[in-house]
Amino acid sequence: MRTTRSVPARPALLVTLALATAGSLLLAPGAAGADPQPVTREGSAVDDRAARAPASATRRALTADVAARTTARAYPRRQALSPDPENPGDKSLKLGLTPYHAIAPKLNALQRLGDRVSVEVTGRSAGGHRLYLVTVTAPETTRQARAQERMRELIGNTPAAAAKSREIKRDYKTPVFVNSNIHGNEWEGTDASLKVIERLATAKDAKTRDLLAHSRLYFNITANPDGRIAGTRANAAGFDLNRDFVTASQPETRAMRQIEIGTQPAVLLDLHGYVNGTLIEPTTPPHGENYEYDLFLKNSYANALGMESAVNALGYTPAKDGVEAAQIPFRDQEEGWDDWPPIFTPQYAAFHGTVAAHTVEIPLAVNNEEYDELPVPELRRRSAVNTAVAGAAIRATLDHVREHRGTLITDQIEVFRRGATGAAQVPVSAQTVPGVPGIGPEDVYTTVFPRAYVIPPVGARTQRSGPAAARLVDHLLANDVRVTRATRPFRLAGRTYPGGSYVVDMRQPKRGMANVLLADGRDISGKVSVMYDISGWSLGGLWGATVERVPSGSLRGAPLRAIGEAAPVAHLPAHGDLRLRLTDPREVAALNALLRQGVPVRRAADGNVIVPASARREARSAARAHDVAFTATRQNGTAPLNRLRVAAAVTPGELFALREMGFDVTPVSTDVLNAGFDWSGTDVLFVSAGLDHAALTASARRALDAFLDGHGLVGRGATGAALNAAAGLLAVKPVEGNADANGVVRVRNSGGITLDAPSHGFVYAPIWFTDLGPGVRVEQSYATGNPLVSGHWRPLRDGTGGPAAAAGQASVVSGGRTVLFGTEPLFRDHPKGEFPQVARALFTVAHSASVEESG
Repeated sequence: MRTTRSVPARPALLVTLALATAGSLLLAPGAAGADPQPVTREGSAVDDRAARAPASATRRALTADVAARTTARAYPRRQALSPDPENPGDKSLKLGLTPYHAIAPKLNALQRLGDRVSVEVTGRSAGGHRLYLVTVTAPETTRQARAQERMRELIGNTPAAAAKSREIKRDYKTPVFVNSNIHGNEWEGTDASLKVIERLATAKDAKTRDLLAHSRLYFNITANPDGRIAGTRANAAGFDLNRDFVTASQPETRAMRQIEIGTQPAVLLDLHGYVNGTLIEPTTPPHGENYEYDLFLKNSYANALGMESAVNALGYTPAKDGVEAAQIPFRDQEEGWDDWPPIFTPQYAAFHGTVAAHTVEIPLAVNNEEYDELPVPELRRRSAVNTAVAGAAIRATLDHVREHRGTLITDQIEVFRRGATGAAQVPVSAQTVPGVPGIGPEDVYTTVFPRAYVIPPVGARTQRSGPAAARLVDHLLANDVRVTRATRPFRLAGRTYPGGSYVVDMRQPKRGMANVLLADGRDISGKVSVMYDISGWSLGGLWGATVERVPSGSLRGAPLRAIGEAAPVAHLPAHGDLRLRLTDPREVAALNALLRQGVPVRRAADGNVIVPASARREARSAARAHDVAFTATRQNGTAPLNRLRVAAAVTPGELFALREMGFDVTPVSTDVLNAGFDWSGTDVLFVSAGLDHAALTASARRALDAFLDGHGLVGRGATGAALNAAAGLLAVKPVEGNADANGVVRVRNSGGITLDAPSHGFVYAPIWFTDLGPGVRVEQSYATGNPLVSGHWRPLRDGTGGPAAAAGQASVVSGGRTVLFGTEPLFRDHPKGEFPQVARALFTVAHSASVEESG
């Protein structure tokens, strides 16, 4: 708790956003916005709404290409954008804001205003809409643009030389990134950006000319066009894009990632809503331990003060307008709005060298209940206020950049220099970050970076790495982390590693990015009482690859070669039947591709699968398409596998992961079943959200019970366990842990469904199972002792629900035609190494049902 502030702190009442906006339905100006208290989690801790995203959104998300940024071209870069069809259903229209279909014509008009505005299409959303990046800067010749590119690369790749460069100090243009509308129903950042761009395009004053001569301003006009049109927080695939940066499952996220890598912004604004008064980061503790937080806090706090002054100077008041004074969480709140996980836009940007990064939450709610219930004039009044507030924040930031560009670039270079040289982090204090009030020990979060990480190949003799390692390496590279590969065996810190091993040298400019992705993380349960969102996310623990932390040693003389992509995994033996492991989602996708072609695949005794030699052509195609390896086998296999048709009442992340693995999935929910669902085309049911047995009509309940009587159920979480109990399937007692708990946990795998699964799992509102009845098998248990590796998991006030209560208890159970998960193996499409557990569960229960029917 913050007890050392040198300025008065606001009360630390922890409330949810739903509570914070309570009262905003009243029309009196004083009640128009949210209660200006610290905000914790947005919405329920448990996502209990069933996903409905169409399969086309998943296909687009999985196959969408992000446009490569070729920055060494002259500015302006004009292009005529074709218009989109007019859409009278665009939710922006009711608010008096710019509908998506009006953005392309607006950008065409802005380009015609002069020689300062350029427009590029960086990709398409999951719903197929264009993503627009606008650059505003003084004109540049091709030669000048190349010079800017060369200086940017010098800063990012050779920071020690960049620190001495007179050319950079004199000529480098400070990059600024303004990101708008990442949550689709938080609209006004887009309109504010368009207004600012229009003014910058034509302004003749000396300050504007100076700003554009020494800066490049990048505006992501709408990061989430799908949600903007539909009035939803998520994109067309159902994803909250501001939770997707670690995984980057969505094309919109990958486009933003590429903008950050390609432009290397020193300053970033991410425009959101709605918190009243306007919330301007930096944040409360805990602070990300992999940041160079002294540099980040120094610059972010200074810019926040300028934004606060500009927003308050608009003259809005609680009595007249319902607008409270702006707030800065670092200064004004105790906890509940942290920057610990790298899943949010500003926090992710810090790992690409951004030294001033902010979420800005504009004040007056116009979404959700307010959108449906308030009169249109009041909604438009609020949207006008919000647009003005967002515009003030942008303009104040640009003033700060113009006045402090030298410091910003110097500190960005220092971020990269520390990484490249292996320098220790600098803890924040009144001495190291002068000018920031109230820094206390609760703000100090640092880490000790290892010398390297090694990702060994699966088979030393074949020198071939498995799909999990290849995926992880490609993901590191996509995040601009440098990776090398050993050309022959080598020794490091007293240990010999095989040739083909991948090595991440942690003396690199973006060491923070490498460490935040690969490290186990930290248990911060004792540091704060509540977290805003997830607190553990380790790719090393959750993606299925072996990742070894090497604390010390020398890489000098090691036979390492820099790589741009992982080595191919695809392999097919020359003769005989083929064995395919099911330990990775790519292998599951390959299996489902074979089943769709009618290949007679059989289960192996160890739970993997056997493909006959007669299907070698199909297997070769699957190996190449999914980059997986088949091995030769003499096993005959047991029962045949059939293509599965899955009905799924699940979260958006789970639906996406199921389709990513190639399952044929039909989303269902309570409403869908009550409308009369035809079960004849379904082999197995997966339930984790949005299906309440008690809320079904009598006929829907009978149909569901009849299906469950002869088919399989895979359940996850409280909703899956509740359906299991209502249907009387598996005799277990589900015990719900703290609903706010989340993180990476140690587990013990003991069954066929979890065979070869990682020794780590992910939990979010964890569950375990006790009082196991006859025939119930324990597939997986939480580890004994404290199972939490990294994250935040506290007992409830009565002492129950904590990790000690879960220790040693069953986390995954099975029996008959039912499997229940207390963990989150598909959470937000993230814990890739856990996915096959669900695939094996689906095949197991469906196979059990078919065997029973045929018998």
